[in-house]
Amino acid sequence: MKSVCVYCGASLGADPAYADAARQVGTALAERGVRVVYGGASVGLMGLVADSALQAGGEVVGVIPQVLVDKEVAHPGLTELHTVGNMHERKALMAELSDAFVALPGGIGTLEELVEVYTWSYLGIHDKPFGLINTKGYYDGFAAFLDHAVDQAFLRPEVRRRLTVAPTPEELLATWS
Repeated sequence: MKSVCVYCGASLGADPAYADAARQVGTALAERGVRVVYGGASVGLMGLVADSALQAGGEVVGVIPQVLVDKEVAHPGLTELHTVGNMHERKALMAELSDAFVALPGGIGTLEELVEVYTWSYLGIHDKPFGLINTKGYYDGFAAFLDHAVDQAFLRPEVRRRLTVAPTPEELLATWS
C-alpha cells in the first residue's frame, strides 16, 4: 500500500479526541512510508492530518477545487497540490491516486466521500480497502444504519463486511497489514 486517501472534517469538531485521531493517522501513515492523499485544505482535521504527516517526514498530496483555493483554504506546504475544477473531479483524482480509503470524523462531505467509495466497491469499480476510524463512537449511528439495512434486506451481509470499522488509526491500519 503506497497511498491512502483520508477523508475528514474541515473543522476540528467538538471533542479534542478527533484532532488527536487526525494527528495519529497522519503520523502513522508517514511512519509506514505511506503517502497521504486528502482534500488539500489547511483547516480542521484535514490540516492536522497533513501537518502531522509532513512533520513525520511523509509525503502529502492534496486535491482541492479552485473555489476552495479562492477562499484561501489550500494548504501551502504540501508535497503536491492538485487544483481541479469541481468536487467530482476532486473525488475521482483522490480515488485514482489512492490504494485505500480512511474516514475520520467529519460532516456530510466526509460521509458522502466514504459512501461513494463504498458504492464503487460494491459495483466492482475498485477493490481497494476502506474503513472508518470510529473515534469515541462517532460513527456508531452509521454502523447501526448499515446493520439495519442488512436486517431489512437492502444490503447484503458480505457488502456490509467490506467496511472496516476500528476505534483507532493503529487498529484500522493493522487490519490492512
